[in-house]
Amino acid sequence: MSEPHITKGQSYALIRPLPVVVCLLIALVARLGVLVQPTNAQTPNPLRRVNAPYFDGEVRVPEMAIFWFGQVNSTDNYADVGIGYNDRYLRIRISVFDRYLWYDTTHSSELAKWDGATLYLDLEGDGGSVLDADDYRFIAQLNAGGVRDDYQMASRGDGSSWVTVSVPFTTTAGWRGDFNNNGSDHDDRGWVLNFYIPFASLGLSGPPADGTRWGLAFAMHDRDNAPGSPPIADKRWPEAAQGIQPITWGRLMFNLPSYQPPSVPVGGTASIRHNLEGATVTDASVGGYAVCGQGVDFWTEWGYTNEAFYNTERSDFNIQNQTDVADWPCFSKYYVTFPLDSLLSGKVVLSATLTLHQFGNAGGPGQAEPSLIQVLTVAEDWDEATLAWNNAPLAVENVATAWVNPIADFPGWPGVPRVWDVSRAVAEAYVAGEPLRLALYQAYGAYHSGKYFVSSNTGDWNAQGRPTLTVSWGQKAQLTKSARSVLAPSGAVSLGSTITYTLRVSGSGQPLTVTDVLPARISHPLAYTTSYGSIAYDPALRKLTWRGAPSTGQSTTIVYPVTVTQSGTYAIVNVAHLTAFNGSTSTASSVVIVEAKQMFLPCILRWK
Repeated sequence: MSEPHITKGQSYALIRPLPVVVCLLIALVARLGVLVQPTNAQTPNPLRRVNAPYFDGEVRVPEMAIFWFGQVNSTDNYADVGIGYNDRYLRIRISVFDRYLWYDTTHSSELAKWDGATLYLDLEGDGGSVLDADDYRFIAQLNAGGVRDDYQMASRGDGSSWVTVSVPFTTTAGWRGDFNNNGSDHDDRGWVLNFYIPFASLGLSGPPADGTRWGLAFAMHDRDNAPGSPPIADKRWPEAAQGIQPITWGRLMFNLPSYQPPSVPVGGTASIRHNLEGATVTDASVGGYAVCGQGVDFWTEWGYTNEAFYNTERSDFNIQNQTDVADWPCFSKYYVTFPLDSLLSGKVVLSATLTLHQFGNAGGPGQAEPSLIQVLTVAEDWDEATLAWNNAPLAVENVATAWVNPIADFPGWPGVPRVWDVSRAVAEAYVAGEPLRLALYQAYGAYHSGKYFVSSNTGDWNAQGRPTLTVSWGQKAQLTKSARSVLAPSGAVSLGSTITYTLRVSGSGQPLTVTDVLPARISHPLAYTTSYGSIAYDPALRKLTWRGAPSTGQSTTIVYPVTVTQSGTYAIVNVAHLTAFNGSTSTASSVVIVEAKQMFLPCILRWK
């Protein structure tokens, strides 16, 4: 008879094949669970997060964490949002590209019907479906200066809706443009709001502890004429955020989380660079490049212009942002995707760095300023040929920062290496089976703070200058288990059948122990062998124990046969345990169905 391979998560039964039909599979669950394998499908709207940095003193604008949402065109607005906190307050700065600036000079209560923004906070971070007392809403409207009290309002959840409350907080407003607020068709440039939310106003004695999670969402309001018609829909972060449903909000994390790598020896280092060992690294920039969007209409074309407009497959790119919102046509972001296929499977990421080579910067001698460039993860794929400011993916999470100083003189090729620690981002992408997708953008900065880098499209003569991902990896010890049985004449595993168990251990360069307690209704091992290490069996405990220290990636095979000692229809579930010297553990199991019953599945004829 044949020897069927029976593995974890599979129940075994005989199925009689039928010709020229397609049989519908009916799931048979008999004391066994169903194993559902995850897929790698991208989430349309991933959970967006921002890690707010802590400041010992004033929250400094050029060092805030940054994210963005919206679009820039003749009617829609785009926003950069900065966030940070200190011992006293949470500060959030929203900087908006807006063609027409309008606010309500009558001081009505309809704050959200004019240029402004709404900030939502969920202090429990529980993402509930209803508004609780831990949910807050802060609305602020733009104005041309003077007292702000009439242009801001706080609310709190009461279980079903928002209720206006007296919660002390501060907002400031600024703008760039004509700001006639009287129907003028002169183009404005944009506006800025700052929210200062004291922790004491939220009932807290100080800032939340590192790693605390809150809910966070924004709505950006826009008005382009006096009557407010046609109405302009709010732009939201995250995209699906609803003001009365905290479950739809994003997440605010207090302080940037660190990465704790597994305690395994270093197995090797891999460098991923375009055209290095077959890797294809795709990158592109969006925004004004180094010419501030020269040659396009800012309000109708700028946000849709692909980098090919300036230079097909540009060999360099600019990263730039400024505190002055009026200069937004000069702003530029950078997107890059690294494949992780070269790491193969079964590895763990110990550390990873992103290296870009800088060859220049904005501003002449004595003008160029340092900039804090941030690395953020991206969930969606994008097309290098069509990527533009308005269709570029939003960030999922900010993961790294590094100060980049200006260069006084051209350093020669490949340029000056600038390095970011992206260990956690690489580890998460690798575990998810996804490439590493990143966006780089500057926090709000000074004039002349743009930095010029070498792209993946540079020629082979400067290949060393291409963006490079360097990954140090280790081999995690792995355990698998399978079972094979010679079928009885009845066509099923039954009393007296022999089952041969095979365990495979993949080493990690450290001492390992495997234990396997044999379940009831099978015999003691008829024999047991191993290709490496030592093995012993304790009949009193019915426990097989293997010990060894195979090198990284070394495979060890443990084999032992047993016989079935009881008749009847039942499942034999056998679980083995692997323990590494560093304390990490894993399990592997197999399932054998004894005296499986024949069954006939319903079928549908397929007619040609």
